[in-house]
Amino acid sequence: MNLTRKQWLSLIFIGLTGQLAWMIENMYLNLFMYQTASTDPHYIALMVSASAVVATLTTLLMGNLSDRFGKRKVFISAGYILWGISIILFSFVNRENIQALYPFANASVVAAYGIVVLDCIMTFFGSTANDAAFNAYVTDITVPTNRGKVESVLATFPLIAMLIVFGCFDPIVQQGNWNLFFRIAGGIVLAVGFLSLFFIKEVPVEKKKGNFFAELFYGFTPASFHENTNLYIIMIAFCIFGAAFQVFFPYLIIYIQQFLFIENYALILGTILIIASLISILMGPVIDKYGKMEVIYPAIITMLIGLVGLFFSRRNIPVTFWGIIMMSGYMMISATLSALIRDFTPPGKVGVFQGVRMIFTVMLPMVIGPYIGAWLIKSNGGIYEELGQTKNIPTPDIFLVSAFVLCFIVIPLYFLGKNQHENKMGE
Repeated sequence: MNLTRKQWLSLIFIGLTGQLAWMIENMYLNLFMYQTASTDPHYIALMVSASAVVATLTTLLMGNLSDRFGKRKVFISAGYILWGISIILFSFVNRENIQALYPFANASVVAAYGIVVLDCIMTFFGSTANDAAFNAYVTDITVPTNRGKVESVLATFPLIAMLIVFGCFDPIVQQGNWNLFFRIAGGIVLAVGFLSLFFIKEVPVEKKKGNFFAELFYGFTPASFHENTNLYIIMIAFCIFGAAFQVFFPYLIIYIQQFLFIENYALILGTILIIASLISILMGPVIDKYGKMEVIYPAIITMLIGLVGLFFSRRNIPVTFWGIIMMSGYMMISATLSALIRDFTPPGKVGVFQGVRMIFTVMLPMVIGPYIGAWLIKSNGGIYEELGQTKNIPTPDIFLVSAFVLCFIVIPLYFLGKNQHENKMGE
């Protein structure tokens, strides 16, 4: 089964715009917090983990609702429109505005918590549109024989989005013009939300009936685990993989700027993203041809080698080289595990399982990983004084610890392989 041109266009425009918005949250919002509110890494960890919890609960609820209504389009389009508006609102949150409104309050603390709260609001709309509805839509229109190709393309979107942000918007950030940055980015998401009303073709989905709360919590029942054991194993593997990545990712730009003293990080990261994205796209047909389990272990080794290389790198060229190795492995792992999750998701409960998926692929990794990173930075990181403030600096340890966490992924993969072998023997 091949996707139509219109379906590919919807995947590209909606998927890429969604990742553009998530990139603002996952990377630039951390820098925004660091520069305009507080340099304490625990605020970044709090923001990342709080938004992850909101994203999971939202996806669990709204995914189930989209199943019950038998509609994806309305959730995608309305969600993107409101998502764009919420991004624009960040342009009004800063220490200066807080100080003007609350002259006797600690402006840094209030601004930091204000960013966290607004991030949670933005996450609600984004998760409704992207994590719940769009991800269910992708599962609806794909089949196991083409998911490797589709996921290899989707896996490039976060990096392409990062490249777009660095190439087009980073000069605005370098000038400290966060207001313009958020208004342009939010305007793009808002515009795509309106356009999606015209170019998304609704996919027929059977409306779910029965008890709403029974369906809502089905994914957490022993019966669900028994019926879909391999799905949960794969999601546990993704959880470990995601937590390993989140140990260093929220602090990456801060590390490059403050520890390596590299100012042209946009050029370095842009090079890494372009090459890693091309490798991911080329690997899509390979995943479909040779099998997902045959690709996953070489991908893990590739990412581990890249992380260790980054631990020892201090100059532009080595950082770029090992960054390409690490990110290529990351994208292959992400594409393979994502495709396996779709393969094992029961067809009649696609929306319901989006929330369960979010717990393992977003919430737990984004709670565990950033706090490990924050603990490392606070206990073993560098510090410096600026204008009477003590600022914490990430050190290369974040890459070594990330590699250590990633090694645990072999445990669930072993049990998955064992289950698949037993199933073949029983046929």
